Amino acid sequence: MEVCVDSVQSAVNAEAGGAVRVELCSNMSTGGTTPTLGLLKIVKQRVQIPVFVMIRPRGGDFLYCDEEFQVMKEDILSLKKGGADGFVFGILNSDGTVDENRCSELLVLAQPNPVTFHRAFDMTKNPHEALETLILLGFDRVLTSGQAETALKGLALIHQLVILADSRLIIMPGSGINIENLENILIGSGVHEFHGSASVSLDSRMQYRNQDLSMGTGTDVDEYLLRVTDKPIVSNLVEIAKRVRSKDTKY
Repeated sequence: MEVCVDSVQSAVNAEAGGAVRVELCSNMSTGGTTPTLGLLKIVKQRVQIPVFVMIRPRGGDFLYCDEEFQVMKEDILSLKKGGADGFVFGILNSDGTVDENRCSELLVLAQPNPVTFHRAFDMTKNPHEALETLILLGFDRVLTSGQAETALKGLALIHQLVILADSRLIIMPGSGINIENLENILIGSGVHEFHGSASVSLDSRMQYRNQDLSMGTGTDVDEYLLRVTDKPIVSNLVEIAKRVRSKDTKY
């Protein structure tokens, strides 16, 4: 299990629950953006499992201007020096195809670290062609919900991708995976890895609370609820995966 985290505590909880890797990012409410170097360094001090770092300069689409691309390159270089064990990124062209040239440049900068192509894949025009492109470029895995709102809804495509990849690249489902649906997703797709946040909402420790405003742009933002990865949830998900693997020698 890979756990998506945006704090030191979440990373610690993920490892304690049995995760084999964390994906470190910021701004999870927008799908994740590049974390700070400081966050990476402290996380690396606190956990022993690999820390893959998201490289995404902003929320929104995956079509980046020249300046944003330069930011991505600089972030890879600095975070690589900071101890990143792997990277997670994706860039598309305006027509919904994978931007081969820019992805290739980032892959070279990331070497020898492994790289995951993130859910920009779910926004590609033709997922089968995109998969072949990622394999040719040299990506190690792709994170996908099967181009659906959740991995469960996109299960049919995820299974197709596993067959098409034929072990040339790891297919890792993510989005909406929980204790209730994980077994069905693993059995129905044939994947060997999965991705999730396994998080819960914790009440803020603030005693004084100004309820008249929000620091976020959305009206549904609650400044006094914090999302944190939950160790018991991670442990339960890991145990489900082990149980499925023990029942099916093909898993």
